Amino acid sequence: MLDVRRMQVLRAVVTSGSVTAAARNLGYTPSAISQQLSTLEREAGVVLLERVGRGLRPTPAGTVLAEHAELVSTQLARAEAALADVRDGRTGRLSVRYFATAGAALVPPAVAGLREEFPGIQLDLKLAEPLVSMPMVESGEIDVAITVVVPGQAEYPGVDMVHLLDDGYRIVLPRGHFLARKRIIDLGELADESWVGNEWPPGPCRDIVMNACGAAGFAPNFAVESDDYQTAQGFVAAGMGVSLVPELGLGAPHPEVAVRRVRRPAPIRSIYGAVATRSREQPAVRYLLDAIRARFGQPGRN
Repeated sequence: MLDVRRMQVLRAVVTSGSVTAAARNLGYTPSAISQQLSTLEREAGVVLLERVGRGLRPTPAGTVLAEHAELVSTQLARAEAALADVRDGRTGRLSVRYFATAGAALVPPAVAGLREEFPGIQLDLKLAEPLVSMPMVESGEIDVAITVVVPGQAEYPGVDMVHLLDDGYRIVLPRGHFLARKRIIDLGELADESWVGNEWPPGPCRDIVMNACGAAGFAPNFAVESDDYQTAQGFVAAGMGVSLVPELGLGAPHPEVAVRRVRRPAPIRSIYGAVATRSREQPAVRYLLDAIRARFGQPGRN
């Protein structure tokens, strides 16, 4: 098998026209160059150089091998450049999963900036609920999951949790509700109301609502179940009940509802980036998470 390094020595001799000049260019001694050429000729089984006066010129076999050495050098340079791009995060693949309201409010502007900053990155973006996406990060199937974290949630080995923002809840009431005249409503004042659910099947965000109501001394009576925040607002507007909705989920509020702050307690959902440890230092990953935090003005706590 031909040795690539010796092929490069041959190319240097052919290009410079002498062993001495090649040795000077490569930083070797002339005797070391001659030894490399002798070994290469044995490997090739054919004479590669012939003397012409005081210089050397390639034989037809030497010309072919020198040309291929140049091609190899070009490919190696391209491979090194491609490897550097991957190492520095300029190319590669980034897979991200996100829940619905994150997909509507958080992810698009961050991804738009990411595409501009890292045009060589191939993005794999899909909607997935937190209970589904977290195991995918742990298994290495994806790099990042934008997820909601609740107290007591299971930990996943090999997954780093990066805080992005806290999303406060608001109470959505029918516009004519007697409590709509208030700017801030104590959660306990809603104990006797009918409630409209806004997450089906129930998940982390439902847990936040249930825990907050429990802290206020009651369990909400769900008269209607819906599976998204906009549908829930429609039921509220129709007078079917009230609903706790995170700010990011409000979107454009229904014209027939009133949105008010709540307290005692004031529920929030903590949104995190769940990152595979192996991906934590990738520049594109850091950019994505930093862009989300910067947009909402909440420096993260790792």
